[in-house]
Amino acid sequence: MEAGFDGVEIHGAHGYLIDQFLIDQVNDRTDEYGGSLEKRCRFALEIVEAVVNEIGADKVGIRLSTYADFMESGDSNPKALGLYMVEALTKYGILYCLMVEPRMKIGGEVCECPHSLLPMKKAFNGTFIAAGGYGKDDGNKAVAENRADLVAYGRLFLANPDLPKRFEVGAPLNKYNRNTFYTSDPVIGYTDYPFLEANGNA
Repeated sequence: MEAGFDGVEIHGAHGYLIDQFLIDQVNDRTDEYGGSLEKRCRFALEIVEAVVNEIGADKVGIRLSTYADFMESGDSNPKALGLYMVEALTKYGILYCLMVEPRMKIGGEVCECPHSLLPMKKAFNGTFIAAGGYGKDDGNKAVAENRADLVAYGRLFLANPDLPKRFEVGAPLNKYNRNTFYTSDPVIGYTDYPFLEANGNA
């Protein structure tokens, strides 16, 4: 916060450390941080509490992906895990919860899925953000149908630095190149996608 940021998003998704505590396929601990749903969620909630106490709940968000199976870190009951987490998070009054759509089970692949984030949306009393495979139309539809308060865009924003403007005027989108994601040498694919003006469009 001293560096001028507006808030902190706690990364509790995609098979990284916090997610490894949440997911029963990965967490094989036998202490107070493993076993039952409550114990597996303890580490994540302790982090939330610590950050809230440091900077205030109105500056804290969290990202979760309970339905995902990134890096072989899937859960046997992702709905129960998601519901438990959002209900617990509600008690802290954090600003938002961002959850990855169940259809984004593995990496960037959109798959057919009968599951929905709607139960989690209904259980959370803050701003609920959905992410994963959205375009303009289905993103607007998700908000219009009250399945999310906001929709997050990642890959499309990476390739289109003026994404809101493109959505507004109905302009075509730059196609992202997944091969340049998370590469450090050479550094390409982060700041070199063209704006509309660079393409000769107003």
